[in-house]
This record gives sequence, structure tokens and C-alpha cells, in this order.
Amino acid sequence: MKNNSLFDGVKSRRKKYILCLVALAVIVLFLFCLNMTIGEKNFTLLQVINTLTGRSTDGSYLITKLRLPRSLAAIFSGIAFGVAGNIFQTLLRNPLASPDIIGVSSGSTAAAVYCILFLNMNRGLVSIVAVVAGVLTSVLIYRIAFINSFSANRLILVGIGAQAIFTAFISWMIMTASEYDVPTAMRWMNGNLNGIVTDSLPLLIVVVFTCLAAIICLRHPMVSLTLGDSYATILGIHVNLVRTALIVLSVVLIAFATAITGPIASIAFLSGPIAKRICGHNQANILSSGLVGAILVLAGDFVGQHLLYTRFPVGVITGLLGGPYLIYILVKQNKGGQF
Repeated sequence: MKNNSLFDGVKSRRKKYILCLVALAVIVLFLFCLNMTIGEKNFTLLQVINTLTGRSTDGSYLITKLRLPRSLAAIFSGIAFGVAGNIFQTLLRNPLASPDIIGVSSGSTAAAVYCILFLNMNRGLVSIVAVVAGVLTSVLIYRIAFINSFSANRLILVGIGAQAIFTAFISWMIMTASEYDVPTAMRWMNGNLNGIVTDSLPLLIVVVFTCLAAIICLRHPMVSLTLGDSYATILGIHVNLVRTALIVLSVVLIAFATAITGPIASIAFLSGPIAKRICGHNQANILSSGLVGAILVLAGDFVGQHLLYTRFPVGVITGLLGGPYLIYILVKQNKGGQF
């Protein structure tokens, strides 16, 4: 009887998780259609479909060259940020262990700003440099934190220190650069979907699907790691190998997404906790975190472009959400005696 009750509970939770994933996917599709149809010139959904399928040329440039790349970039960068943030928070068992906060994306940002301000590189080259810099920065942070043995708290502290250094470096570059180049760098730093072209998307899409498939394959070892290294070792899991693989996959997601859209604030920080609130804490919440990330970027872009008195980059809108939540987490952990 107890086994049947346990089986029914697992089945019920799995059914709830699938329903939540479907609901989140429907919201992503709705926001995608909203961003494709509403703008300076509104289109019906039928007009958009006819244009994308080649049966109509009405508004072809607006739909295929401007809105479609922008919306796809929002979806896949949101998935990348959301999944990577959830991985870091799960592995390090700390809601503050977000790539935004512990310096993982700061290396990409500093390298990209340097290329924009002093080397006058085009967007394609800036993206390549940002990816390489992001990966190297993450390797350095992880290597410094891994002294004798892995420590989540050490990794977070090292990451926060690295972010402070890179932030100071970025501020120095902005102060010394030509005033004509600074606006371009500032737009990129705030997380911006403007100017994204179709040619830059295939690589991001391939990276997201590849890393996501690999992370899903590692979801059971990842859940075991949350119970402690000793327990995971008893289950036959190679703890350091699995942890390193998951962190590398997350860093690649963050680096490529940041290279395309810039560091969109708070998506990695918020997606995991929101997904857990919706789907429950008993799941790995990999797919749900990605879908929540896509929703936040799509919704933030729509609000920033259409609902305010002037247009704001998506990173400004999402950053406004992250600040209050960070304060909430700090207050909550302080009350719990974790600080």
C-alpha cells in the first residue's frame, strides 16, 4: 500500500510538472506572437504567417529582418540565461549563485566593451571575443575557487570579487573612451535586442539545443549532488566530473547568450526560483527555468518597447525586477541566520 501511494505521488508530481511546462510554453508562444504582430505597424497573426511562409510580401522587411530575429534572440537567450542560472543555484545550493552576481558574465562584458570602445570591432567579432573571454574568466574563477577541494562559498566569493574588478575596469574604459563610442557600449551593456540579425542566430540556437540536451542527460546526477557530495559518491557518481561538466555547459550558454544580446540583467537570477515556485522543488526544473527565462526576456522587451513613455533596452526592465528580489533574498537569509 505504501509503495502504491509513493508511486501515485511521483506520478502526480510528474503530471503537474508536464502541465506546467505546457502552460509556460503556451505563454512563450503567446508573447512571441505578440512581439511579432504589435509595433509601429501592427500586423495580424495571419499576415505574419503568410509572410514567414512566403505567401505574402506585405511587411516582409519588418517581420523577417527585424521582428523575427529579435523575438528568436529573446527566446533562446532567455532559455540560455534561465537554464544556466538554475544550474549554478542548484549546484551551489545558494539562490545568490547566479552568473550575474558571481562574475561569470562580467568577463564577457568587459571584453566586449573594450572591443567596442577601443578596437571598433563589428558586432560579429565582438561576439566571438565575448564568448572566448567569458569562458576564460569562468575557468579562472573556478580554478581559484578549487583549492584542494571544491567549495561553493569560495566560488561565490571569488566570483563576486572578479565581478567587482571587471566592473571597475569597465567604468575606467567608459571614462577614458571617446564620447561618441560610449552610447554603443552602454546599449550593449544593458542587454539589448536591437540590431540583431538573422545570421547571428543559428550558432546560438545550435549551442542552446546542444547544451540543453547534455544538461538534461545529467539531470539525475545533478539532483543527487544537491543531497551532498558524500551521498552522490555512494550512488557511484563522479562528483567532480559531473559538477565540472554542468558548470562548463552553463558557462557556454551564458557566454554565447551574452555575446549575442549583451548581459540581460536578472534573468539567470530570477528564472530558477520562479520555476520552482510554479513547478515545485522536487524537479530539476531545467526546461521550466529555460521557459521562464524566455518569458521574462520576451515580456521585458515588449514592455520596454511599447508600454512606456520612451523605449528602454530589455536589460533595464528585467534589472528592475532583480533588485527587489535580491534584497528579499538577503533579508530572508539574514533572518535565517545564514549571514
